[in-house]
Amino acid sequence: MSAQTFTLGRAIRLFLLSFGALIFLAPYIFMISTAGKAQSDIFSSSLSLIPQHWSYIANFTKALTRVSMTTLLWNGVVVCALIFVFQVMIAIPCAYAMAKLKFRAARLMMVLVMLGLLVPIHATALPLYVAFDRMAVLNSYFALVAPFTISVFGIFLFLQFFRAIPDDLIHAARLDGMSELGIIGRVIVPNAWPAITAFAIFSVVAHWNDLYWPLIVISNQTYATPPLGLLYFRAAEAGDDYGALMAATLIITFPLVAAFLLAQKRFVEGITMTGLKG
Repeated sequence: MSAQTFTLGRAIRLFLLSFGALIFLAPYIFMISTAGKAQSDIFSSSLSLIPQHWSYIANFTKALTRVSMTTLLWNGVVVCALIFVFQVMIAIPCAYAMAKLKFRAARLMMVLVMLGLLVPIHATALPLYVAFDRMAVLNSYFALVAPFTISVFGIFLFLQFFRAIPDDLIHAARLDGMSELGIIGRVIVPNAWPAITAFAIFSVVAHWNDLYWPLIVISNQTYATPPLGLLYFRAAEAGDDYGALMAATLIITFPLVAAFLLAQKRFVEGITMTGLKG
C-alpha cells in the first residue's frame, strides 16, 4: 500500500513539474518554431509549431547580416561584466561591514538597504539622463554602466551569506595580523563563491535583458546592447520581420541559457546558503 502511495505521489509530482516546465519553456519553443517560418506561415490562420516552409537558414542569415550581431553580443558582454565587477567590489565590503563590524549606524544602514530595494531605475532615469547629457557621456559604456555599479540587492544577498560565516574565523584572522581588507580578500571572498555565482546570474540576466535604460542613453548603434539591437528588425513600411527577429532573439538568449546551465549547481548552492533559507 505504501509503495502504491509513493508511486502515485511521485507520478503527481512528476506531472506537476513537467507541466510547470512546459509553461516556462513555451515561449522558447515558440521562438524556435517561429525562427524557422516564412512570413506567409507566421501570418497564416492556422497555428502550427512545425514550419510548412523551412526558413531557418534564411532567417538566421538575416539575423546575422542585418545588424552587427558580434557588436551587439560584445557590447552585452562588456556592459554586464563591468557592472558585475563594480557591483561585487562595492557590495562585498559593504555587506561585510554590516555583518561583522560593530558600529552605531549598522541598523540605519540596513534600513537604507531595504529602502533601496524599493527604488526602481525608472524613478531616477530622468535626473541621471540630464546629468549624463550635461557631462556629455551619452552613447558610451560609462552611461550604460554607471547607474548600476551599486546594487542594494547584492549588498542584501551578501549580507545574509556573511552572517552565516563563523565569527571565530574572523577573530582568528585578526589575531594573525590581517587587516579588514585582507580578511575580505583572503577569508571572505574565497568562502563566498556560491553567493557570488548566484548574484552573477541575477546581475547578468537583468542587465543583459535590460532595454529601458539603453533605449534612453544610446542612439549610436556602436554601443547598442542585445535587446536594443532587436529594435533594428522593425520596419514601419515593410512590416516587422518576425522570423528574423525570433532568430536574432535565439542568438541573443543562447549565451544566458548556456551560462545558467554551466553555473546551475553553484547557483542553487548560493541561493540555499543565503537569505532565502530563512
